[in-house]
Amino acid sequence: MAGNSQRRGAVRKGNKKGPTVGSGGQRRRGLEGKGPTPKAADRPNHKAHKIAKAAERATGGARGHSGRTSTRRNKASSEIVAGRNAVVEALRAEVPVTTLYVAGRIDSDDRVREALKTATERAIPVLETPRGELDRLTDGAVHQGLAVQVPPYEYAHPNDFIDPEAPGIPLVVALDGITDPRNLGAIVRSVAAFGGHGVVVPARRSVGMTASAWKTSAGAAARIPVAQATNLTRALEDYRKAGFFVIGLDMDGDVELPDLELASEPLVVVVGSEGKGLSRLVRETCDQIVSVPMSSTVESLNAGIATGVTLYEVARRRRR
Repeated sequence: MAGNSQRRGAVRKGNKKGPTVGSGGQRRRGLEGKGPTPKAADRPNHKAHKIAKAAERATGGARGHSGRTSTRRNKASSEIVAGRNAVVEALRAEVPVTTLYVAGRIDSDDRVREALKTATERAIPVLETPRGELDRLTDGAVHQGLAVQVPPYEYAHPNDFIDPEAPGIPLVVALDGITDPRNLGAIVRSVAAFGGHGVVVPARRSVGMTASAWKTSAGAAARIPVAQATNLTRALEDYRKAGFFVIGLDMDGDVELPDLELASEPLVVVVGSEGKGLSRLVRETCDQIVSVPMSSTVESLNAGIATGVTLYEVARRRRR
């Protein structure tokens, strides 16, 4: 019995809680931090994570604004349009929207009701979102409890417009240094109105197909593809090799628009920025520099208007 008692005591002594040999490193590791706290959207059990996942599912299979599926497209980042008026205008203009975010306990008015009604009719997912999360999604913009997500635009490749099978005489507009999305939208609209085939924008230091550009196009962006060129000068050279003539618009042109004899040829019309005009390399690549005749009291035309006037003249001469 005494032996058993000693054994039990030994067992109790061995199991006694307390420091053991080599436990110091374990203690130190236990006191070490585990890194910064993950963002709310990265925590699986947080509501923000569920909202982000729902938005991701909504945009995961979305096609580009142009509806094409070329494997040579470059994607921009998605865009959030915030504010009741901006959201309603985007929905009225049929901007491709993948998610409508509505703040919890929002004070409803006609704009909120219209946004919800339109989203329901078009089967756009509607997510009720805490105001703090909506502040984060809109990067602190004045959202008034309403925002929409616009998916990344899928750009065409400039070579997509070199198609011998395409009907009509090719007509493409390229933008050099245009940064106002409203100009891009107006140009896309003019290209659609006067029988053009597409628009080319540089990948850097240039406007992209934003929700604002889409709205200004008044629906034409659904029909006219926009291509993105890594190097605009190289893209223009490729067009020339394919048999296109490249003309640049500038107030100091070699030819005035009414005398444009190249209008009946496959054509790329290059439009420069209002402030700087055409860049040097682009200008040197052009076959001809064309100016729009104007009254001496006006220095220059808005880029969108100048493009519309030029495309009208090209279309008029082609109908002869």
